Amino acid sequence: QVQLVESGGGLVQPGGSLRLSCAASGFSLDRYFIGWFREAPGLARESLGCISNRDGATRYADPATDRFTISRDNAKNTVYLQMNSLKPEDTGVYFCAADPRCSALPWEWDYWGQGTQVTVSP
Repeated sequence: QVQLVESGGGLVQPGGSLRLSCAASGFSLDRYFIGWFREAPGLARESLGCISNRDGATRYADPATDRFTISRDNAKNTVYLQMNSLKPEDTGVYFCAADPRCSALPWEWDYWGQGTQVTVSP
């Protein structure tokens, strides 16, 4: 059974950092991309980027450039989203997803975690 579990969200002050984790199980990770998305209040879910679990190649979408980094630990079947210099507009629910392809379109991803809340506020 495919399962993705996000963790690491919370309340952080502007300028702070958080590292989110996405623990994956139930499928062969080396054939999948893991993507990160966020859903801000009142806005559509947007792509932040993805990582190939076959060769570790990463792709980033505009919201994630410069401040966010996606990495993986294959031994732990876990993918991370390191977020630095956080801003109030980064507030939202952060999701990880798995699919054989990396797409910026949320509806093209097969498997989703439940999400973790990130709140950036003084």
